[in-house]
Amino acid sequence: MAAHTLPALADADLAQMFELAPVSLWLEDFSGLKALFERWRADGVTELRAWLQADRARLRECTQQLKVLAVNRRALELFGAADLETLLLNLDRVFRDDMLDHHAEELVQLWNGVLAYGSQTVNYTLDGRRLDVLLQVRVLPGHEARWDRVLLSLEDVSTREQARRALQRSERYAQGLFEHSPVSLWVEDFSAVKALVDEVRGQGITDFRTFTDVHPEFVERCMAEIRVIDVNRQTLAMFRAPDRATLLKRLPDVFRDEMRRPFTEQLIELWDGKLFQQRETVNYGLDGELLHVHLQLAVLPGHEDDWSLVQVSLTDITARKKAEGYLEFLGKHDALTKLRNRSFFDDELNRLERKATQPVALLVIDLNGLKQVNDEQGHRAGDALLRRVGEVLAKAVEPPATAARIGGDEFAVLIPNGDAHAAEQLLATLQELLELNNQFHSGQPLRLSIGSAVSAPGERLEAALHRADSLMYEQKKAFHALHDRRRQAGC
Repeated sequence: MAAHTLPALADADLAQMFELAPVSLWLEDFSGLKALFERWRADGVTELRAWLQADRARLRECTQQLKVLAVNRRALELFGAADLETLLLNLDRVFRDDMLDHHAEELVQLWNGVLAYGSQTVNYTLDGRRLDVLLQVRVLPGHEARWDRVLLSLEDVSTREQARRALQRSERYAQGLFEHSPVSLWVEDFSAVKALVDEVRGQGITDFRTFTDVHPEFVERCMAEIRVIDVNRQTLAMFRAPDRATLLKRLPDVFRDEMRRPFTEQLIELWDGKLFQQRETVNYGLDGELLHVHLQLAVLPGHEDDWSLVQVSLTDITARKKAEGYLEFLGKHDALTKLRNRSFFDDELNRLERKATQPVALLVIDLNGLKQVNDEQGHRAGDALLRRVGEVLAKAVEPPATAARIGGDEFAVLIPNGDAHAAEQLLATLQELLELNNQFHSGQPLRLSIGSAVSAPGERLEAALHRADSLMYEQKKAFHALHDRRRQAGC
């Protein structure tokens, strides 16, 4: 291939190339700046950056030493100037504000002997529009001693920079939404889980639920393969973690025990192609506290093929669950004694009846003297006695037997498959606990009237309950008769 050399260009050609160049070109004289630098060096200045920072006026003084000799057509168009004279008269409107900080760094390079450099800076059009520009500065060959000919090129990158700033704003907005969300947010990578699931599918497995039942170790492995990318502030607060590193290090303490079954269901739904899911599950705080959470999982758009970006949101519903649990407790328990209530007792009686459970031992218990205590000492004292009865029965009665408060001062106990011996044992235990309770609590002693019965073959439980109730009333009448005689005798 023949070698070619560029032809020598005439001054007219060079002038035309300068004028028609597609970027903004400026020919300037920096000799005044060089002279200023030399005076400062003679005065002992060694560090220009610190020197300029100490007095802003010095930066202005440097700028004033720069003389514009010529600009091309693109420069006039870029800055919205009709001609060079108009542009030169308005340079203070072109080079201002944040441009000056960039200019200081450019001056430092010249001070340090760098005669060709580039940077990104800011200028302004004459109508005030911001211009982001790529600046290239070069002291022309042959003028290194005086800096009297310096070529500057300015490439307008405003559109690109506006897009970049818009992207940054969008990213900051998204990050702010993530970081300050009132719910716990997790960004996770499920790609390793996807690989494991695909491997199982490739082995010909079609019934994935049965597979996970038979191979619980597969579920454990999938849990271990989840990679947490990021969590937000609410996550740290919710799981009692001092920082992200601590939380990520202790993930096995967070996801364990009861969480395995819901995670298995999560895997099964992913297997079935459900890439958005929600369910209630449990996790644990780093302090060991059980957390009830509402979980929402979404494989983010664009990552459906590999599950490499998954967002999980967790809403703490522990308070709601506790409230629901308490309401459920109240629905089946007596609020004062914490024993089962009449509604539960009736349901249990009917259940045992339907199942034809035989035999069933029943105890009906009445707290003697409650009305007198309420009348003489007030209902607080009466409630205290009822709570003590609850304490005694709660300690004496063990599952499958059930103790319940079925009326104001009435209690009952059901012993499924319990015979007369079981009833006698419970009566003996109650008597022992009753004596201990009376020794522990000063003041009014607990006195109980108790009737017991065991259902006969084919007998309705209501009938056995009625017999126990009748025996209890006989004891109660005997108690009141004795109490009345003692009162009459002044005892």
